[in-house]
Amino acid sequence: MAAVGELYQSADWKVEKHVPVIKCPDAVQVDQLFQVKVSVGKEIAHPNTTEHHIRWIQLFFKPDVDKFSYQVGNFEFTAHGECVDQRR
Repeated sequence: MAAVGELYQSADWKVEKHVPVIKCPDAVQVDQLFQVKVSVGKEIAHPNTTEHHIRWIQLFFKPDVDKFSYQVGNFEFTAHGECVDQRR
């Protein structure tokens, strides 16, 4: 069985269009809501065509003192669809 780190590719975000960029505060207060923005293709635009689009993004958090990571966000881009016929 592969380790989690072996399942993901890594690359320099300045030359790779699939590397997510995560923007959030460096520190927050306990129980304080805060905004997290995730984008893909910051330096090199992602094509987002019918044949090549991003369908979903998941966000995980792993506390330094914890053994496990926790999923804190999941977003599916279902409006794009796979249909090339714009009349549907």
